[in-house]
Amino acid sequence: MPDIKTTADIGFEKQIWDAACVLRGNMDASEYKNIVLGLIFLKYISDRFEERYQQLVDEGDGFEEDIDEYISEGIFFVPQNARWSTIATAAHTPEIGQIIDDAMRAIEKENRRLKDILPKNFARPELDKSRLGDVVDLFTNIQMIEHGNEKDILGRTYEYCLAQFAAQEGKNAGEFYTPSCVVRTLVEILQPFNGRVYDPCCGSGGMFVQSARFVQNHSGNINSISIFGNLGPHQADTFTSDLHPTLKADFVMANPPFNLSPWGADKLTEDPRWQYGMPPAGNANFAWLQHMIYHLAPSGKIGMVLANGALSSQSGGEGEIRKNIVNADLVDCIVAMPTQLFYTTQIPVSLWFISKQKRQPGKTLFIDARKMGTMVTRKNRELTDEDIQRMAQTYQAYCEGTLEDIKGFCAVATTEEIAKQDYILTPGRYVGIEEVEDDGEPFEEKMERLTKELSGLFEESHRLEKEIREKLGAIGYEI
Repeated sequence: MPDIKTTADIGFEKQIWDAACVLRGNMDASEYKNIVLGLIFLKYISDRFEERYQQLVDEGDGFEEDIDEYISEGIFFVPQNARWSTIATAAHTPEIGQIIDDAMRAIEKENRRLKDILPKNFARPELDKSRLGDVVDLFTNIQMIEHGNEKDILGRTYEYCLAQFAAQEGKNAGEFYTPSCVVRTLVEILQPFNGRVYDPCCGSGGMFVQSARFVQNHSGNINSISIFGNLGPHQADTFTSDLHPTLKADFVMANPPFNLSPWGADKLTEDPRWQYGMPPAGNANFAWLQHMIYHLAPSGKIGMVLANGALSSQSGGEGEIRKNIVNADLVDCIVAMPTQLFYTTQIPVSLWFISKQKRQPGKTLFIDARKMGTMVTRKNRELTDEDIQRMAQTYQAYCEGTLEDIKGFCAVATTEEIAKQDYILTPGRYVGIEEVEDDGEPFEEKMERLTKELSGLFEESHRLEKEIREKLGAIGYEI
């Protein structure tokens, strides 16, 4: 089995959680969450910066303060007043909250992709500064990069802590960190290397955490990318308070809260975003999808995660909305994902890829990836790099018109074929059942062999039944 770490490997993550909980006191969970998750991010990028900083010092060319030396490596540049050493020194001063807020602002200023994304509320009077200093001390003693870089210790710790907060706050299963293998699948299929990238619901998925992975994966092209996010205190803020009302994005990547209800439908009945139908008040899935379509540039693309119910639901007019989106020739690809990818929910999900200018007009690619992935613990699965590449290559072949259907895995369907299925987009309906490899044994011989085996099993069953009856009878029990 490949060496894969997930948040289910509860070790380092639990160490942080348990130690930080001792410091929590009577603080409200939602308030405490921002402290812990914000500091996880700040410490992580500072550790990565310091590692690169030391490399440059050792090289002796005087480039350790050159921002390009960091950006070219996919590392956020951390200015002097935002470095963890500065924060650690001030841990037990009355100004520690303000110093952390200033650090967040300084990092945003130097790294425009993080603009308006980082939390900046550590200086508020109601936050106990002595307790905050204790949390800073805790993080000072942990070198995050030593616990794993490639598998994203930041994301793992963030997801584990968020799961604990969700349990305490009673939040629905839609608020969680998106596993890195799911993000990589979206990225490899979408290829969002140039232009404006938008996440309309980063408040629920932790856009500021994903940015570290996202930028790292695109080093070399990073200056060609602009990231926009809707970061608000509530999940439904995007609908009622759109922070980028005129944005037309080249790419949208999102993992909105699943089946969110209520989402403010009563205030938005005449909204121009509902071009394909008014989403039901009890489920925001098609509100998210239409919001994203509304914000697409003329050649824009979407890659998003949705609960499987959106593939086939007919309630609240969802079937009609889905029909209208299909008939508008927007649905480029649907991928049914395997279960147990998410640490915080078991809701089955699919990936939707929407394109304003499909390479294959009038057609949709369906991929059934439910059998993919590797169980890395008893409860959690991860997609391997090979799995992700297979899906990406399948999509690329479809775009180029060279893909051949593979029973049980992938199929290309026309809009007319989708209409015959009542516009239900469940991939299994189109890809069929995987063909069983012929073992070369003639049918008659196989049936003769199997019936002999079955006859033997029946005989053994009767023998055991007789023996059990005799033994029960010997102690006075008759059947």
